Amino acid sequence: MQEVRRVYYDDSYQKTLSTTIAAVDKEWIELDETIFYPLGGGQPGDTGFIRGPDGRMHRVLDTRKSDSADQVRHQLDSADHGLEPGDRVDTEIDWERRFKHMRMHTSMHLLGSLIPVPVTGGSVGAEKSRLDFDLGEHQINKEDLTTRINALIAEGHPVAFGTITEADLDKRPELVRTMSVQPPRGAGDIRTVRVEGVDFQPCGGTHVNNTREIGAVRISKIENKGKRNRRVHLVLE
Repeated sequence: MQEVRRVYYDDSYQKTLSTTIAAVDKEWIELDETIFYPLGGGQPGDTGFIRGPDGRMHRVLDTRKSDSADQVRHQLDSADHGLEPGDRVDTEIDWERRFKHMRMHTSMHLLGSLIPVPVTGGSVGAEKSRLDFDLGEHQINKEDLTTRINALIAEGHPVAFGTITEADLDKRPELVRTMSVQPPRGAGDIRTVRVEGVDFQPCGGTHVNNTREIGAVRISKIENKGKRNRRVHLVLE
């Protein structure tokens, strides 16, 4: 089967798409191309709707990568959908939820740039997100971090997307900040996200085009998760 075209990489702001069903497996369907981001890199899979050729609207509850990672699987709210390979369908993501994920994910890159230690884990959410840091002797407090991250947001840094070869990434291991999530290997060049003048790293998530789109954020809590590990929680204001 041909690899799915990931439209969310071409344009993370595209909300609707007409496409063709490539495969059906009970409540899971695959499409020739998709605007739905699948779970990965700490970012949840998109939700939304798919309208079939009979006009019926089906809720998309979750989006996941296939086992081979070359397809994207969309979980419908029922296996009784009547959709078949070859059907033309209209798709629409839950844009409000997706845009929160985009704002949050870019915010987490900004947060990581302010704390120059390894990241041990993280999770993007629509209402709150977190990053875990191997802090060591480095000191942080939520008021200072809130002030500094909002300053970066207000400066309006452009966000640019590109790729890096596996060989070049091997020469620059410092670009991989997150110890628990490694960039995918063996599938060609690796996608990168650059917040101009602030941060550059491999990342397969969706992001805003400029930090001003994030709006105000707040570091809501810093948790002690061990002798060296600290969990920093971030919320949109």
